[in-house]
Amino acid sequence: MAEANNTQSSEEKHKQHLAQVIDLLDKQRLEESLLQQQSMPRHELVETLLHKQHQVALKQKLDQLHSADIAYILESLPLEQRLLVWNLVKSELDGQILLDVSDAVRETLISDMDRQELLSATGQLDTDEIADLAPVLPDEVMHELLESLNQQNRARLESVLGHEEDTVASLMDFGMVTIREDIALGVVLRYLRRRGELPDHTDKLFVVDKQNQLRGVLPLQTLLVTGPDTTVATVMSRDPICFLLDGDADDAARAFERYDLISAPVVDRDNRLQGRLGVDAIVDYIRDKSEEDMLSQAGLLDDEDLFSSVWKSAKNRWFWLAVNLITAFLSTRVIGLFEHTIGQIVALASLMPIVAGIGGNTGTQTSTLIVRSLALELITPSNTGRLVLKELSIGLLNGAVWGSVIGLCVWALYHDERLAWVMMAAMMVNLLLAALVGLAVPLIRHKLDLDPAMGTSVLLTAITDGMGFFVFLGLATVFLL
Repeated sequence: MAEANNTQSSEEKHKQHLAQVIDLLDKQRLEESLLQQQSMPRHELVETLLHKQHQVALKQKLDQLHSADIAYILESLPLEQRLLVWNLVKSELDGQILLDVSDAVRETLISDMDRQELLSATGQLDTDEIADLAPVLPDEVMHELLESLNQQNRARLESVLGHEEDTVASLMDFGMVTIREDIALGVVLRYLRRRGELPDHTDKLFVVDKQNQLRGVLPLQTLLVTGPDTTVATVMSRDPICFLLDGDADDAARAFERYDLISAPVVDRDNRLQGRLGVDAIVDYIRDKSEEDMLSQAGLLDDEDLFSSVWKSAKNRWFWLAVNLITAFLSTRVIGLFEHTIGQIVALASLMPIVAGIGGNTGTQTSTLIVRSLALELITPSNTGRLVLKELSIGLLNGAVWGSVIGLCVWALYHDERLAWVMMAAMMVNLLLAALVGLAVPLIRHKLDLDPAMGTSVLLTAITDGMGFFVFLGLATVFLL
């Protein structure tokens, strides 16, 4: 309960900071607008002094905030106000804020910075953090950054950039402590005291040999509770969980969740230590993937700045809207095939959306479960058949139950027994087909190495609508005319 209260208080502070910044911006705009409407001597000087006064007040507020709070504020402001606030942020926070904001907002901030400002901001970052920004930095800035790094950091950065985005290499950092296995724990403790500071989320030390090959790990807990004369080799874990540079980031995220990891070593194919994965990077990755999946399911191609231009936002939504338009047109043609039937039995027009709507909901439930299971790699060739049978059985059962319910409702409304039976049969068939489509769409996209979540809801709705109309009107044509 205490943790929940602390979290709530933190969220309230988050929003309070935003409200205070917005109040300062609104006050500045109002007072400057009123001043422009007044005529007075030395008007320009008064306007300049008032503007500087507001800038100082806003800067003082921003100087008190954490970089994550400022990132949240920047994402919540329209472009003009965002850039005004961005230019008042302390320069030493620029790099961290660029890492904290969303990809779309980051582009607007970088576009407002000159070469020297970008070099200054990125020069404050660690090598792995520079790699995160590399895709959006101008080529000349990246070239100068590489030139400014020492040989070791340049090699590290080039190694990270040489791997694809969703690999372990793209998530790892180089903040790690290495030791040898033949030294005593007392020596390790003295070394750590001299070092004075440990990288964030350090829960273990990495044991390597002279060729930098990983030999094991030494948990800090073991180090603290074991006698100082004991050697590292005696108490270290020789079979730690570690990850390859080109390993899948999704696999690493699942391993962190499964084994409650805080950090883990990253090695190359020759078992040489290259870096480490930290729980902070994994949490960020999971959050980003979750947001990407939400956007994909809604038919958005890219992350979208809330305050980007109308033209840019519209283009981001065009593809799946075009797909939706085509499929909607096909659905109307299905209805057109049965115009004569609808003309004879007007009640069909009011009942059609029920069949299609329930089918779409059933398909969405099934596809959401399948997309999640694919993401967690729970679906294998050996269990796919059983999963398909189960979901089809659920569709058939739901169709029988809810088909009976809607059949009774139709009989009560229209006192037409045949229409009630047709409605019941259509519901059963469509829910069965919807479950099949909900299975097929993500599974086929996954088989084709496509994102199973991308546009699934759009495709699913279109298919279940068309099938629902066809099944219902087809049965009505056969049994009611």
